Amino acid sequence: MASQSNQPKKVVLAYSGGLDTSIIIPWLRENYGCEVIAMVGDIGQGDELEGVAEKARASGASQVFIEDLREEFVTEFLWRLVRSGAIYEHKYLLGTSIARPLLARRQAEIALREGADALAHGCTGKGNDQVRFELTYKAFAPQLQVIVPWREWTIRSREEAIAYARQHNVPVTASLEKIYSRDRNLWHLSHEGGTLEDPASAAPDDVWQITQSPRQAPEAGAEVEIAFERGTPVAVNGARLGPVKIVETLNRIGAEHGVGRTDLVENRFVGMKSRGAYETPGGTMIVLAHRELEALCLDRETSHYKQHVALDYARLVYNGFWYTPLREALDAFIDQTQQTVTGEVRLRLYRGNVTGAGCQSPFSLYAPDIASFTMGASYNPKDAEGFINLIGLPIQVRAAVQARVAGLSEQSAPGGSSSPSSNEKTSPDPVQTVGRTV
Repeated sequence: MASQSNQPKKVVLAYSGGLDTSIIIPWLRENYGCEVIAMVGDIGQGDELEGVAEKARASGASQVFIEDLREEFVTEFLWRLVRSGAIYEHKYLLGTSIARPLLARRQAEIALREGADALAHGCTGKGNDQVRFELTYKAFAPQLQVIVPWREWTIRSREEAIAYARQHNVPVTASLEKIYSRDRNLWHLSHEGGTLEDPASAAPDDVWQITQSPRQAPEAGAEVEIAFERGTPVAVNGARLGPVKIVETLNRIGAEHGVGRTDLVENRFVGMKSRGAYETPGGTMIVLAHRELEALCLDRETSHYKQHVALDYARLVYNGFWYTPLREALDAFIDQTQQTVTGEVRLRLYRGNVTGAGCQSPFSLYAPDIASFTMGASYNPKDAEGFINLIGLPIQVRAAVQARVAGLSEQSAPGGSSSPSSNEKTSPDPVQTVGRTV
């Protein structure tokens, strides 16, 4: 806790209305005697934001700012993520990770505007979000004090947090019976805690909130078409839509067909493993469609190199290094690769599964006259002989050397002959045969 001389007078709290941030407002007032301003970032939480301002004020907040960040979230963050191809540890589409830099930046901007001298968040001391928030603070308001209640108070579990809320008459939806920690935005809904902390057990049915069970999804399935321009989604089923509407539309369609459920044990940046269940229906479809279109439009070397970039990009996003020169430099490379990623992709949805069902682009590098099994004038199969000989030369040299070394070893072995007998024919040095067509 800050000393009396360093006691903040006005704190801006990143407020969600959930359990942790709900109890932080009275805790800050009790322990720091400061004014608390609540900042709520609307990034697609939907009904969860109903009554959030009243709840914050009832808990002791002097002001509440509800910032509509949905459009910015999609265009400046989600679309960059899609174009990068970043996926963390094979499965995680980074829904929580990608939102934190935007929320923390807006929080810092409000703090500077309102003359606050401190920032606060409700991230736990074991999670990744504390890193993401505080690295962003350093980028935009490094002079402000940062207060992290989870590092100071004696509360050590969600059960104790619920008890604190009840003692201070703070209404919360969490309970001892249903104790999952959830985070929702336009891109996904995440679930942690409770029974999910046992990786030996399957995620129970009551975890999933927005996606239909694949077993109960429509038997007929569905087909969806997504159009892209320079790697950015612009239309669904032929209808050109705004960025937020595209995500919402695909979320609705994907959720109906049980698409986008992920159960993952991941490696947290802070050093431990954790388990999370994620629902990302629209994002799953967009990411797959983008990958299908890139397969059509990117040349081999660019495509393969971009896979390495995607791994680095995913780590940067997951670990909270969004506002860094490296991420900006990677985006410059990614933007260049997307100049020709334009076209339409069809997807087939069926009971939790989504597969590509065809794509087309004016920049397609797929040449039917060359790729076809029917031989034509565009490709001479005899060219392959020289090509194979050239690329196989290092393999051939190595095999020849290994054969010579093996022969020398046999000659020097006990009982072996150091030189061939006069009746034996001497074979030419294997290395001397290199370069001949064999």
